[in-house]
Amino acid sequence: MQKPNKRLAGQTCIVTGANSGIGEAVAIAMGRDGANVVVNYISHPEVAEDIAHKISEDSICGDAMAIKCDVSKEDQVLSMFKQTIDHFGTVDICVPNAGLQRDAAMHQMPLEAWQMVIDVNLTGQFLCAREAIREFLRRGMRPEVSKSLGKIIQMSSVHQIIPWAGHANYAASKGGINMLMESICQEYGPQKVRCNSIAPGAIKTPINKSAWDTPGALKELNKLIPYKRIGIPEDIGSAAVWLASDESEYINGTTIFVDGGMTCYPGFTTNG
Repeated sequence: MQKPNKRLAGQTCIVTGANSGIGEAVAIAMGRDGANVVVNYISHPEVAEDIAHKISEDSICGDAMAIKCDVSKEDQVLSMFKQTIDHFGTVDICVPNAGLQRDAAMHQMPLEAWQMVIDVNLTGQFLCAREAIREFLRRGMRPEVSKSLGKIIQMSSVHQIIPWAGHANYAASKGGINMLMESICQEYGPQKVRCNSIAPGAIKTPINKSAWDTPGALKELNKLIPYKRIGIPEDIGSAAVWLASDESEYINGTTIFVDGGMTCYPGFTTNG
């Protein structure tokens, strides 16, 4: 773990899907760097509250609170932002991370499975990004805390560019996130809004436990990773904090792949 510092002091960050896996690591990393943090969750409130308590205890200058919200529901997203602004005053950083999988072969995929993944993974990111932009524009610049009007860090996947048989809904949602992110950059960059994406590769989280939980599965997975190790959530947390800080101020409309080289298609090292 990196040592705490004050790169995000005085700023408030909403992280959706923050009570496990990547979202939890991002929320903890934001608090470690001094931000106030909203730990969003949809289930297991006791876990979210524990994470918020940990962030509040460990933060050098920030605080944290847990808020329940289904990001696919507009009224709940509006309520989450209102609660955040009422409590912390504004929102400076938004990390729409909440996502899920409902896997099936394309010819067997029910509409409900398609719709749920699109609703959470893509529409949820739209709703959170939209409300963040509205708050950035309402509040105006705060040069004492950031060179940017606001920062949106969308959570994508290597599957925004790598097709994934049996996961068409998931891959389509992540491809959509890429275009959403670039469109936000193009539209709101002139107002000093920065919108970027992080595209994780294989990360050791509960959602993909079957892919890494045994030595045999891990060996097969590492064949897809030139760096020969699976990622951990903290790898994503570190990237997210850097993108939220002024250290990355001139980076906008970009996807950072945190994947150990997975998008370099290591299967072709011997001519395919």
